[in-house]
Amino acid sequence: MEVLKITGGIPLKGSVKAAGAKNAITKMLVASLLSDKKCIFYNVPNITEVEMTLELCQEIGLKSSWDREKKILEVITRDLRSSYIPQKFSGANRIPILMLGALLGRTESDIIVPTTGGCKIGLRPVDFHIAALEKLGASIEYRVMKKEGAYFARAHEGLKGCMIHLPYPSVGATENTILAACRAKGSTVIRNAAIEPEIMDLILFLQKLGAHIHVDVDRTIYIREMQEAYEVEHTVLADRIEVASLGMAAISTKGRVFIEGAEQSTLVSFLNKLREIGAGFEIKQNGIEFFYKGELRGGMHVETDVHPGFLTDWQQAFVVLLTQAKGCSVIHETVYENRFGYASTLRKMGAQIELFTQCLGGKDCRFSSQNYFHSLIVKGPSILKAQNTSIPDLRAGFAYVMAALTAVEESIISNVHYLDRGHEEIDQKLISLGANLIRASSVLNNKNEEKKILFSSKM
Repeated sequence: MEVLKITGGIPLKGSVKAAGAKNAITKMLVASLLSDKKCIFYNVPNITEVEMTLELCQEIGLKSSWDREKKILEVITRDLRSSYIPQKFSGANRIPILMLGALLGRTESDIIVPTTGGCKIGLRPVDFHIAALEKLGASIEYRVMKKEGAYFARAHEGLKGCMIHLPYPSVGATENTILAACRAKGSTVIRNAAIEPEIMDLILFLQKLGAHIHVDVDRTIYIREMQEAYEVEHTVLADRIEVASLGMAAISTKGRVFIEGAEQSTLVSFLNKLREIGAGFEIKQNGIEFFYKGELRGGMHVETDVHPGFLTDWQQAFVVLLTQAKGCSVIHETVYENRFGYASTLRKMGAQIELFTQCLGGKDCRFSSQNYFHSLIVKGPSILKAQNTSIPDLRAGFAYVMAALTAVEESIISNVHYLDRGHEEIDQKLISLGANLIRASSVLNNKNEEKKILFSSKM
């Protein structure tokens, strides 16, 4: 098991380059299965989530060549070797369910995919996915296989375009419907669709691939059947979650960090909140610089929402930032019902946080009266102290790292593999910015207690 040893209290300073977006490249790899043409991706992040998605697609015939140093990935799926995704991928991440949309239009064989997974941040229901695909003409059923669940899908008579209205602008359901609609006969209209930057990047990729697709201003996506496929070269957009995370780490440690490749257009709601609390940022020609410019102001309200609202994956690190701001602030989580699991660790580190089951927001959300802790109040400024802890999920993991960078003395953080899923070489990036951080191997005794840590020389 690997751990991070972090001694905080050092301002982060310097510059780093933004990695490609995990939530874009993984979906485009699945989308490449729509055709038998070569696709070349640039700015591909070297993270385990990409590795898992490649392995998943290779099961059915995708061939790949990945230059990790140059961040170039070339893929092609000339023929489908299978339409069965083994149960070993059950719960690995959220990608398997998207294989339905990608494969329904390319094969008449039955498609079998395992249940979805990923970080434990709340339920990830797929009923919106299933309802949309069935409306396009697919037949889908859930069965138990080898004591685990799987979805069986087929469209023996082909898919047919239609009008689809999503009850909620779900990112995954929108992506799945788009993929299926590209191969459906005629035209498809998706209303109340998600329009996240990663989805827009997927749409740009699909247009290059041969799809006839465009987005209207009212969350409506129009798609016509793809008649011909083309070879594609595509550069993955910068990861807005990593950019915001590193920016907040710079501010909370009272430092100054320039992030090359950061895109203002994907960060508008986040940057507005930084201005509200008095944090500094400057938009440059080729990126964004984040910096501490004086006492941070609390007394604000943040409500997570689908794009263009405040991203749910920003709120964990933002809560850490608010522990350093003067006054009380409110966070209302409306996307996932179980995203505040990290709060107990922050409280052990000295954060003043209270959780609530009520909707502390401008409107009631889907979790109103369901007894989920989905609102919190954080009071600052607080002096955070070191804590040895274990990461429960990807985004909470960076919140712990950021808190440790802000805290006094030494913290040891385990379950680093969660960070590796979505952050490219995050330890090396932080070290390059001056962080006192070492990645190390931990030796455990028979009682599974930490016995000894063998530190590497990465400094």
